[in-house]
Amino acid sequence: MKSLLQFAVVAALTLGATSLRAEEKAITLTGEGKCAKCALHKSDSCQNVVEVKVGDKTKTYYLTGDASKAFHHDNLCSGPKQVTVTGTPSEKDGKMMLAVTKIEAK
Repeated sequence: MKSLLQFAVVAALTLGATSLRAEEKAITLTGEGKCAKCALHKSDSCQNVVEVKVGDKTKTYYLTGDASKAFHHDNLCSGPKQVTVTGTPSEKDGKMMLAVTKIEAK
């Protein structure tokens, strides 16, 4: 019985720590939103990107997820706009990705 209780405590602490790490990963970026296909010619299909100035360099994040897709056609395919994006960053095939939870025109 004691080992079962210890296991439950360790499991609860592990799940809590994992949850905190996931929340810490969420970031908010403000920059110029564009279509990777139409504006940048870096994709075979339409996809949102946000370009963020970091010092004198520009960092490009490819946006993924339903929130990004819903925002695309009426907002970024017609031309660049200033946007604020919240999501979880990752890297895939040498590109910075952002799993979007919220996106809005500035």
